[in-house]
Parts: sequence; structure tokens; C-alpha cells
Amino acid sequence: MSVGLSAHRPTRLPATRRRVRRVRGLARAVLSIGACLIAGSAPALETHSVSGPVEVGVEISPDNPVIGDPLILRIEALAEPGVEVLMPAFGEALDRFRIVDFVPRESLTEDGRTLHSQRYTLQVPSSGEHTLPPILLEFIDHRPGQISTPDDLDAYEILTEGLPFQVTSVVLDSASADLSPPMEALSIRRGDNSIRLWVLGGGFVLLLTSLLALLVWRKRSAQAALRTAWDMANTELEILLNGPQPHGENASAFFVELSGIVRRYLENRFSLRSPELTTESFLEEVSGSPDLGPDHQSLLRDFLSQCDLVKFAHHVPSREAIGETIRKARRFIDETRENAENTAEPGDVFHSAPSPKVEETAQ
Repeated sequence: MSVGLSAHRPTRLPATRRRVRRVRGLARAVLSIGACLIAGSAPALETHSVSGPVEVGVEISPDNPVIGDPLILRIEALAEPGVEVLMPAFGEALDRFRIVDFVPRESLTEDGRTLHSQRYTLQVPSSGEHTLPPILLEFIDHRPGQISTPDDLDAYEILTEGLPFQVTSVVLDSASADLSPPMEALSIRRGDNSIRLWVLGGGFVLLLTSLLALLVWRKRSAQAALRTAWDMANTELEILLNGPQPHGENASAFFVELSGIVRRYLENRFSLRSPELTTESFLEEVSGSPDLGPDHQSLLRDFLSQCDLVKFAHHVPSREAIGETIRKARRFIDETRENAENTAEPGDVFHSAPSPKVEETAQ
């Protein structure tokens, strides 16, 4: 399955219209499940849909889950250049499952199309028959000569089919339900209590030692695993800058990953769901955040606007413009890092060790 969804979102539809669409989607899902049951064959654990310039796929794995196994859900879409796809909101239509993990991704294919994906790790509450509800996607066609949206709607819509699946119980059908009869009551042996006291004392010491060892291990594990949002963003940025450098028309893929690093940093640092919003919607939400001042909001706006210009308007940036955009990303991440206000005087800027390729690009 090789299709994905865009992380940018057009303006949301009115609540009444969204409810009408979901009711129609549920009706379609009921009809599709009923058709599968009438035909006497179980539906596959994946579905594909195509609507104009967008291909959508939904897949569940493993094929035969057992209760307690993590269930992997992949929602992917592949869009032609110039087409903006609306990704489903986090957890939409998944309220009957427990979400363990969520990973959005965005990339460009070799033929220039945009590939986005959402990967969920789910826990199913019980064994038996379940159904993944239909997933609603929307897109706007910005290609020259195309009608961007339908006359009566804000965006085109794609509704996937529901996916029925079976979760197997850990108790085998062939297991015997007969229980052994109860054992006879144990007799009380009377004798020297010193042995019993030694056993109880040794068990208490062993339990106390085990609890102390567990606390020490958990503390050390937590310290070793702790990584701040700045650490992760800085690592991703160094990997990107040490890779192939942007030039000419190939700069689009570089700017997609660069803007993704900053968006993921904002999500981890300030708990903002930036991959699900368009640039304008996200900046509007940031404007009300007490964590980002006017200077950082202006810096973020300039950075994201430059990235959108390259990604969607096919603008070919100069080497100086590429270097300036990289410096803006570094500056924003460094100045808004955790405890930045406690480690620097006003006006100071944190800077990581520059990559040789960064210097070469800036020149």
C-alpha cells in the first residue's frame, strides 16, 4: 500500500454538514458489510479508493489478531502535485479503540506526487467481531485549469469503506471446561516457630531489596531515556543538513523535511497538533499561546511562509535564501528550547555546532 495524506488542512466544514456526511458514511459502511455477509466471504483487512487526483488506502495488520496484540492501522493517500489533502483529525472515528501510538509522515515520491500517512497503534477492548468505521478525507485541487472545490462544498470528499475484522480469544475452543475437584484441607503442623520466623524475615528482606532495586532501575532508565524536544529536533536537523543539499527544483523535498522538523518540535515542545493544520490555521492558534512571544511568532511565520512558497508554488530558492531559511529554523528551535529563559541572558541566542554543509549552503 503506497498512498498518504497531507498534513495541511483547509477550513473545516460547518458542524451540521460534517454530521450529515458521517451519517451518509455510516450508511455506506453498513451496506458494504451487509453485502460481504450476503456473499459469504470475509472482507479483506485493507481497502482502496480513488477520487480524481487522490488515491487513498486503509490497512489493518495483523490479519488474524489475538486479544492483547497491538493492532496497526495505516491510513495513506497519494496526491498529484498542486492538490491539498485534508488529513483526518487525530483519533477521528477511532473512539471505540484505545490509541497507544500515533505517527504522521509526509514525503515526496520520485514522480513528484505528495505522499502522506498516519500510523496508529491500537488496542482492541475485547475479542470477537469488530469494525473499523469509514474514514473521511477531503482535498482541494489547486492545479491550473481544474475546479478547486465543488460548487456547494468547501472541498472534495473521499469516504473509505468500513473494515470488519475478527479478534481471536486466547482461550482455545477445544480447551476443556472441566475443573479438577478441590483438594483436601491442609493440616496444621505444630512445632518449632523459629523456622517460620526465619522464613518470614528472609522473605521480608528479599521483598524490600527487590523494591529498592526496582526503584533504582526505574530512575536510571527514566534518566537514560529522557530526551527533550530540542534534543530530538537538533538531531533531526543535523541528519538533514549532513545529507544531500538542496539545489534547483530538488529543493522542494528538502523544505518539506525542514518544515516537518520544526512542526514536530512545536508538537513535542508545546503540545500543538501542528501536522493537522494549514500554515494559516496553525499560526492563528499560535497567536493565542502564552508560550510564544510576538518576536518568535513573527520568526515562525516568515520561516513557514518561505517553506510553503517552495513546496506548493514550486519556487526555486537561491543559495542565500536556503541558508537564511536554515538559520531561521535553528534560531527558532534554540530560542524556544526547554529552560531557555533560565540558561541565557535577554537577547542571547543558542546555536548548535554548524554543519560544514550548512556553511557551504549559506555561502
